Amino acid sequence: MAFESLDELLRCFHDHGATRILAKRLAENDNSKQQIYLGGSFEVLQLLPHESIKTESLGKRPNFKAALNFSWLRDDATLAPAPHAQLILYPDYPEVRLSGFLRGSDFSLGEHMRPVPADSRKHFNSTDGRVLFFGVTPNKKIIAHLAIARSAIANEVARRASADEFQLEGVLLHIPLGKSKSTRTQLLTKLREIRAAGWHISCRMNKHGEIIAYAAQNGGGYTLEALLGIKPNSDAAPDFLGWEIKAYGSGKVTLMTPEPDVGFYGEKGVKEFVRKYGHDAGGDVLYFTGIHRAGSICEASGQTLMLSGYDHQKQKIVDVLGGIHLIDRRGNVSAGWSFEGLIAHWSKKHAAAAYVPYEKESGAPPKYQYQSPVLLGEETEFPLYLSALQNGLIVYDPGSKVMNASKSNSTVKARSQFRIPVRRLASLYKKFEPADI
Repeated sequence: MAFESLDELLRCFHDHGATRILAKRLAENDNSKQQIYLGGSFEVLQLLPHESIKTESLGKRPNFKAALNFSWLRDDATLAPAPHAQLILYPDYPEVRLSGFLRGSDFSLGEHMRPVPADSRKHFNSTDGRVLFFGVTPNKKIIAHLAIARSAIANEVARRASADEFQLEGVLLHIPLGKSKSTRTQLLTKLREIRAAGWHISCRMNKHGEIIAYAAQNGGGYTLEALLGIKPNSDAAPDFLGWEIKAYGSGKVTLMTPEPDVGFYGEKGVKEFVRKYGHDAGGDVLYFTGIHRAGSICEASGQTLMLSGYDHQKQKIVDVLGGIHLIDRRGNVSAGWSFEGLIAHWSKKHAAAAYVPYEKESGAPPKYQYQSPVLLGEETEFPLYLSALQNGLIVYDPGSKVMNASKSNSTVKARSQFRIPVRRLASLYKKFEPADI
């Protein structure tokens, strides 16, 4: 028995653990053969959780593919896994499509996902009445359901979308679950409470959810995360209700800290890299440091940061095997980051970000007071990051070191970070504005 109303469908999504609902109003060229078009940018990667991204360099259209934990929601409220569902990122357009969503599954959509011959099309690739829903769960599962054309649910979505009742995120509609406040409102409400409370003693939250003291002098971010109830995570997932939280106490912020996966560094690791390319800092310590800007030789390291496989004029990836490379004095790639790794990291970490300024009162332990306004960035995509890097707005500012370098018990600390001035953050987002707290 089919779902009789949108509310009934949303309740079922909720019962299966979905906390966010998105929907695509389909066109005739959205089908099992031509795949489902999900947008003319990589923005959808921040909306639909996916597995690691893999490069497909062969074939007529080299691309990136990302597997999904994807199931269909049947009319009887049970789930049917679709083990081969994946997102395909075509960088030459660019565009993202959903593929393999029926292959290997015991779920059938009958004629509702079959290709429509060109001479039989009635809607000229505009919306044809079908609506594809995506329910997203906190554990990164996607639950899909198709409302067929002229059904009560599809008609309601069409009517409410025409009345601008749904927020548009790329080509997807955000369908609210119940009457809960927006995540933006919830975030700002919490930040106002934190600011109103004044000075906060430095602390952090451990993996058990317990707030503990933190005496080091770099606790501004840890303290804010603890106050927001954020446990430490290493999976590059957003921090608070889908928002990445960045506390900053200077004019620059660290965007991400991915470790190189190609070049000498990728092959030999950070210790051998610093031994080969670092400088003697005294005290039996080797350091690799320096501000690296794209296209310029860094005086501190003698190396040049380059973008390979990216067309700066078209703002497109033209070689899926390319990436960001550090080139040493002999022209070798000393360290590099593949596009597939960077895309995965950026898409999971920066769907929406809140940059929160703070003041610090030094002491043992230090104290922090969080300030207004908070800078909110939404709707980013990976080519904006590459463009900012190519223009010199983002710099590579490493600080990796080997301690007790001459001894057998030497230890290493990796710090591979990309940073940007706060005043340049707007270049990374389609929507960027201050919010008073």
